[in-house]
Amino acid sequence: MAATSERAAEAAAAAARQAKLANHVRKLLEPDGAGQARRRRLDRLAPEAGDVAVFLLSGGTTGLPKVIGRTHNDYTYNLRRSAAACGFGQDTVYAAVLPVGHNFPLASPGILGTLDAGGRVVLLPSPRPDAFFEAVEREAVTVTSAVPAVALKWTEAAAHCGRDLSSLRHVQVGGSVLAPELAARVGPALGCRIQQVYGMAEGLICYTPPDAADDVAHTTQGPPISPWDELLVVDGDGRPVRPGEVGELLIRGPYTPRGYFGAPEQNARSFTPGGWYRTGDEVRLTREGHVVVCGRVKDLINRGGEKIAAGEIETLVQRLPQVAEVAAVAVPDPELGERACLFVRVHEGATLTLEEVAAALTGLGLAAFKIPERLELVDELPHTAVGKPDKKALRDLLVQPVVR
Repeated sequence: MAATSERAAEAAAAAARQAKLANHVRKLLEPDGAGQARRRRLDRLAPEAGDVAVFLLSGGTTGLPKVIGRTHNDYTYNLRRSAAACGFGQDTVYAAVLPVGHNFPLASPGILGTLDAGGRVVLLPSPRPDAFFEAVEREAVTVTSAVPAVALKWTEAAAHCGRDLSSLRHVQVGGSVLAPELAARVGPALGCRIQQVYGMAEGLICYTPPDAADDVAHTTQGPPISPWDELLVVDGDGRPVRPGEVGELLIRGPYTPRGYFGAPEQNARSFTPGGWYRTGDEVRLTREGHVVVCGRVKDLINRGGEKIAAGEIETLVQRLPQVAEVAAVAVPDPELGERACLFVRVHEGATLTLEEVAAALTGLGLAAFKIPERLELVDELPHTAVGKPDKKALRDLLVQPVVR
């Protein structure tokens, strides 16, 4: 009875908040005389469709972010095509748990896509499992977006949360590579479907379809949202690779800007003369046109001239049952220049040794030179504002070279 009364009180409080919000909205839409005069002044200052509507920051983890100017027309296209691809509508209740200044929770489809489709948004100050689960039950949340680290923490905590999560239909996961084995755990743990997302504030957005089969939802990041998106996969010399091969992704499209704000030198490096944006991501394209993200071109460890992709190691180590979260970075070495170091957060009560990691990766067929040579177990990995492992902060922790 106590639990029932408590939930009834929570429902009444939510209804009161909705009524208060509706009153504010009516005042905004039905202004008094003074308000109408202000509205007319604002209308005279209405921007052009091609004017910059919002400045976003690039989400990189290895250097200073760049400023991205998104116009009214390209950003509206971004959010509306995203909402359509994800099936958002008037019954959508979106929980925003990531920093809302980032493109993923803001307009992919995020807050703006939900509101434009007539849905409702629930803002949360933290993605903590207890806060999120309570909000899902109280507000009947249907969808949210998260980075892998957050989604996996929810997955670990869901079985013992004591909350009704039955309203949840989809958890959208993006921001960094998620191993298929971990993607397969998210939906069953939360009682919903996983929808993988790949994109960037600089343009291209991809989603696995909301009703995608598991082999698609767990192993790909889906097709682009626009039929006019152009994708080109190239090798290190800029030549197109053969279908299905891995290479760097270059993109053009109706919502991809043509340059960073006030950064001509960066633009010369990031954009080709033909208007292609160099994403820096290594991908392959499936026969159906779905993107599969394999890692970062620049996220490499140079071990004596041999290049090791950090994303490849991370994806394999994520398969180990002890591992909750992992990041691979380069540690300076006087002999080889760099060696691979793993930062790992293990599940509660679990242990892991470097020898166990090496044995597991060898068993999975990883080349010997790619096997990590240092392991750091941490209680928490540092993250960027959007929730990706902060590799610069991790490298700053590596003040000692590997001892041989």
